[in-house]
Formats: sequence, C-alpha cells, structure tokens
Amino acid sequence: MDHQGRLRRAALESGIPDDEVGRFTDHLRLSIRLSAGTRGAEPPAADDSSLPLVLSVDCAALPRIDGFPLPAGGSLLFFLDHEKDHLAAAEGERKYARVTHVPEGSGLYEATLLAELPDWLLTDDEDEDDDFTPFQEQLAHDLERDFPHLDELRALAVDLWPPSQGLARAYLGGYVDDEVMTSIAEQTLAGREKAGEIVIPVAKWYSHVEREKHRLAGEWLSLARFPLPGTYYTASFVIHYDDLAAGRWDRALSVTEFTE
Repeated sequence: MDHQGRLRRAALESGIPDDEVGRFTDHLRLSIRLSAGTRGAEPPAADDSSLPLVLSVDCAALPRIDGFPLPAGGSLLFFLDHEKDHLAAAEGERKYARVTHVPEGSGLYEATLLAELPDWLLTDDEDEDDDFTPFQEQLAHDLERDFPHLDELRALAVDLWPPSQGLARAYLGGYVDDEVMTSIAEQTLAGREKAGEIVIPVAKWYSHVEREKHRLAGEWLSLARFPLPGTYYTASFVIHYDDLAAGRWDRALSVTEFTE
C-alpha cells in the first residue's frame, strides 16, 4: 500500500504545493505498533547460558512500508539478557543481545501504523530560546524556507495515523531515539578521528556531533523498541538501512536503558 501517497493526495487537495509535500514525505517514517504477545524459540547462548527471547515478530503479518524492507515472511526473534547488556554497554560488549531471522514462524499481531518525524521537524520556534548554535540556526532558517505549511502537513499525518492509545507490546521502525543517535554520531566521528580521516578541535566537537547526528538520522532506523515485562528496563534495537536491506541482522545494535 502506498501509505505516503495517501498523505500526498490529502495535502495536494488542501492546496499545499507538490514540492513542499515531497520534501515532507522524504522525512516521514511510519512505525508499526504491536499489541500482541510472542512465541517461544530455541535461543542462542552467551556465557554458557541461553539468552531470553523477549520479542518474536511474524513478518508476514506486518504492513509493508517503503524504506523499511523487513522480510516478507518468517519471524524476527529478539533475544536479550537485559541486566548483563545494560552493564556491558559501557565496554562495547554486544554478546548479550541477538537478532535472528527464521524462515518459518507463526503468530498474529494487532498491528497499527504511526507517523514519525525527525525532532527538527517537530520543533516549534516559539518553544525554543534564542541560544541557538550556528547549525541550529541554519536548520531553523531551512525549516521556515522549505516548510511554510508545516503545521498543516503535521496535522494531516496525525489524522491519517493517530498516536497510539493504551499500552503497546512493541514498536517497529521509525526514528532512532535522540540519545542513541547522539551516541552513534559520537562513535562514528571518534572512529574517523582514530583512523586519521579527520581532526576535530575540542571546542568544535559538539557542533560536529550535531551535524553528524543530523546526517546519520536518515541512515539509521529503529528496528524495535519495547519495555521488558516485570522490569524497569526498556530494550531498543537499531540498525543501519543498508544492513537491514541486506538482511545483516548480526549488525543490529542494542541499547538497554534503565527507566527508574
């Protein structure tokens, strides 16, 4: 289904110029909200013990979304030892979380779609103070120039894909959490510095991170995010678009957060 085409048609009928609608839909992402449970599976192991299965997704039961090429069939299985993963994150250890795809699977989910936009398309100028960085000032200028009908476009997106009501089992797709995106940007820049590709003065570090985060936000996706039942932890799996399209599930990154 051409989901973004629905918004385009509604926007054009409202008199919004086609080029502005196109720029808006370039940044619009749809995430999938699941409200059902999971099924069992033979788990992988870490430290001679099995990793708990925290989420199983029947891909055949999901809506198809442009720009989020999940497998057409089978199941995505998410395994996570949340306590060990949380403690190991500071050392860059990734063995306590695993994503696998199995060619056959079963299970039904109540799946609904939600509209997501990057943070800079959700920020209203009146909600911000005047202490903008040069990069933030440029974004605000571009926003005013490129999206004169931004309020109308955001309202149309909410009408087509209303915010979720009640508790969700999990969310698939959409934008990566801002803190996670900042961490990825910092690691990317640090890696390039270590390789001798760039040199960033300490005073310019934050500005470079802002720009890198803005650039990478279009390349990374939230694969799945969900609360862990009976705990104060939230699990989040993110993946680069190229790895998702190629089915490189071992390249997914996990971020386990303590919410209390």
